[in-house]
Amino acid sequence: MHLLHEPSRYTGSGHLPKIEVAYALLERQFLKSLDVKLGASVSEAINLSGVLEEFPEINLDINPVGIYSKKVTLDSVVKNGDRIEIYRALRVSPKEARRLRAKKKQSKQA
Repeated sequence: MHLLHEPSRYTGSGHLPKIEVAYALLERQFLKSLDVKLGASVSEAINLSGVLEEFPEINLDINPVGIYSKKVTLDSVVKNGDRIEIYRALRVSPKEARRLRAKKKQSKQA
């Protein structure tokens, strides 16, 4: 008699989704892998990771979040293999940064 290993009908693989939560400052980074329940939201995963305790300056009402550089909402459902990223506020807009670099380059050439 042959026994077949059948994936769980709930997870597709019989395992809890494994995800990562990432946050980075210039001098310090946070990256944690964890298993979450099926149907877990981005917000639940962030809370489970412990990143909010380690970086109390994170405010999820202000800091945008994404999965692999694509902006998502806190109630988005995570999937196996997702990397949730918590973004910092920009100090300077990209347009202003380009203008400042061009001005600096121009002054070096003069």
